[in-house]
Amino acid sequence: MDVIRIDRIRAFGRHGADPGERDAAQPFDVTVVLEADLSRAAENDDLRQAIDYSVVHQTVTRIIESTSFRLIERLAAEISRAILEDSRIAHAEITVAKPGVLQGATPSVTLRRPNPKFHAWPEPG
Repeated sequence: MDVIRIDRIRAFGRHGADPGERDAAQPFDVTVVLEADLSRAAENDDLRQAIDYSVVHQTVTRIIESTSFRLIERLAAEISRAILEDSRIAHAEITVAKPGVLQGATPSVTLRRPNPKFHAWPEPG
């Protein structure tokens, strides 16, 4: 399997379990690692046969900005679920970090999920 990695997607959202955390938008940093067969895109130089990372970026940003969860685990799960709607993606690893909440330390969670909808490209011929 090949890998697409998008580091440091920054978006602002209202997520948190402590009082007041959801009163104002705060930064969240997301790293997305996707496993997929990229051989056709590499051979044909055709975006239609690739995983469009700008769409992945937009999906992550939209979810962070338009939802509100108590836990970053739930936020990561929602991002994973949305990304795995693309059946060409075999696995997704989503890391959500919440900078600036622990006096200089940055908590994060990473979820790794297989895609039950995954199907490889059919063999040519």
